Amino acid sequence: MPTYTALTTLAGKDMAEALADAMEMLEPEPTGVGVFEIEDGSGTWEVGGYFTEAPDRDALDMLARVHEARPFAVSEVPDEDWVAKVRRELTPVEAGRFFVYGSHDADKVPDGCEPLLIEAAMAFGTGHHGTTQGCLRALDRLANDGFVGRAVADIGCGTAVLAMAAARIWPGTVIASDIDEVAVEVARTNVSANGLDGRVRCIEATGFDHDDLRDARFDLIFANILMGPLIDLAPGMTERLAPGGYAILSGILNEQADEVVAVYRRNGNSLVNRDEIGEWTTLVLQQKA
Repeated sequence: MPTYTALTTLAGKDMAEALADAMEMLEPEPTGVGVFEIEDGSGTWEVGGYFTEAPDRDALDMLARVHEARPFAVSEVPDEDWVAKVRRELTPVEAGRFFVYGSHDADKVPDGCEPLLIEAAMAFGTGHHGTTQGCLRALDRLANDGFVGRAVADIGCGTAVLAMAAARIWPGTVIASDIDEVAVEVARTNVSANGLDGRVRCIEATGFDHDDLRDARFDLIFANILMGPLIDLAPGMTERLAPGGYAILSGILNEQADEVVAVYRRNGNSLVNRDEIGEWTTLVLQQKA
């Protein structure tokens, strides 16, 4: 039996939640309705519903007009295609020089960018979340300022989008690690799809507990995870940064940023930049030279 999805976007959380409530009253009724903020700072929200019967398109059109939303995109998803069933249609994301896209948007890659092909899959980091965008912007700023990362690590790499971004612009091998074996396999697939085999080494590791990380020193370390693990990693990350090296940290709610900065300062790092996208903050810190 096929599953149907109906997706739209509109401005504002209140309007999005009101539309989601209205969708619950449809006949045939959806099996689930979700509301998601698109983390690009635009204030845009996505509302989507799943149906086991074809939804009433006229009713959906009416709801979209009443709630000032874009027309619903209705798709039929084969029941056996579980990844596609939960995947949202992702539009390309530009973050500085980087252009993150899915294969369905390959014809939209502009000239002069650094393209990163990322398919929606079972790992975090398609480029749409504010934390990933913030890290890509931070990387772009460092490169624009003349910094060159010759030894780079991406801790908690997810799709490896950050590791691949570094490999696109700098020589040398980048290490991408994740605690989750599924994420590591997704990362390897993405590395191959982007023609970066031999440039990005994907490994399974908890924090820096791996032979490739334990005694190494890095010019740049990415860690787009969560506040708690970032705080736990502060001593080890500082130890593994080369003098004058940078850490780009995200997965931090805006209200958590000061605490993370304070911990890293106590470990001998200085704050270089902080950037907010939606409710998320990205930090750039530098180890004392």
